Amino acid sequence: METLHRGEPVSTYSVLITDYAWPDVEIERQILAAVGAQLMVAETGSAEDIIRLAPQAHAILTCWAQIPPAALEAATHCQLVSRYGIGLDNIPIQRATELGILVTNVPDFCAEEVSDHAMALLLATARQIVPQAAASRAGRWQRDTGQIIPRLRGQTLGLVGYGNSARALVPKAQGFGLDIIAYTPRLTPGRLANGVEAVDRLDDLLARADYVSLHAPLTDETSGLIDRAALRRMKPNAVLINTSRGGLIDETALVHALREGWIAGAGLDVLAQEPPPPDHPLLALPNVTVTPHAAFYSDASIAELQQKAAQNVADVLQGKRPAHIVNPEVLGQANCRV
Repeated sequence: METLHRGEPVSTYSVLITDYAWPDVEIERQILAAVGAQLMVAETGSAEDIIRLAPQAHAILTCWAQIPPAALEAATHCQLVSRYGIGLDNIPIQRATELGILVTNVPDFCAEEVSDHAMALLLATARQIVPQAAASRAGRWQRDTGQIIPRLRGQTLGLVGYGNSARALVPKAQGFGLDIIAYTPRLTPGRLANGVEAVDRLDDLLARADYVSLHAPLTDETSGLIDRAALRRMKPNAVLINTSRGGLIDETALVHALREGWIAGAGLDVLAQEPPPPDHPLLALPNVTVTPHAAFYSDASIAELQQKAAQNVADVLQGKRPAHIVNPEVLGQANCRV
C-alpha cells in the first residue's frame, strides 16, 4: 500500500463518530485501537455536538449526519472525513479540500442488497403485494386492487445511473424476462456486453421504460432530476423505483403525477426528508410502497461497511493511502494534512 508520509507516529489519536445506524461500533473500535486511536461518539449527531467535539478529532467517521463547514474549520487536527456509505451529500467536500482534509467513502458495499431491494420494490408494485396483503389481513379476500397487474416478461426496465447497484440489478431483472435499457452521460449508446441497451438521452429512457429505477448520486446536477416534465414523459403504466436518494425526485410533482394517473405507481426506499412527517402525502397513496431507507441493510453489508470505513481511517493515520479517496487533489496541495 502506498505510503503518504514517513513521519513519527502519533501515540494517540481521537476519531469522532458523528452517528451510526447499527447496534455498536466494536468493529471500528478494534480496527482503530490497533493504530493507537480511541473513539468519541457524538451523543446526538447534531451540528452543535459535532462542532463541539471536532477540535479533538484527528479523523471523522460519519453516516447520515450533516457535517457543518464550521466543524471542519474547528477540526484543526483532522486529516480525514470517512463516510459510512456511498453518497456524499452530507459532507462539504469543497471546504474539506480547501482545508487539506481528505474525504473517503465506501462505494463497493451493499450493491447486492440495494439491487435486491430495487427488484423487491419492482415486484411488490407490479404484483400489488402490499394492497393485497393489507386486504387479506383485513378480511377482504380479493385480487382486484384497482391497478392493472402486468406480465413482467417482455417489459422494459430503465436504469438511470449505471454504477455498482444498477449493474448488480441487471441479471436479477433479466431473470424475470425484463428487457433493460440504461442511461448515464458516461455510457456510449449501443448494446452492452450483458445485453443492456445504453441510450443517449434520459427522455428516451423515460418514454420507453415500464419501470424506471434510479441509481444516481445526489448532486447539484441530479437534484430534482425526476421533475414534472420527466414524469410527463413516462408511460401511464410506468412505475418509478428509487433506492438512491430522495432528492432525485420532485416529490410534489410525483404526488400530482400519481394522483392524476400520469404514472401507475412508485416504490420508494428514500425520501427527501427522513423520517418523513406522518402526514406526508406519499405515505397515504395506495399506489405507492415506501420502505425506511433500508435497501443497503443486511448483517453482512453493515459489518463490511464498518470495517471498510474504519480501515480508511486507520490507513490514513498510519500514513497509508486509503482505498477510495473522493478528493485526491488534496494529496498535491501544500496544506495537505496527511
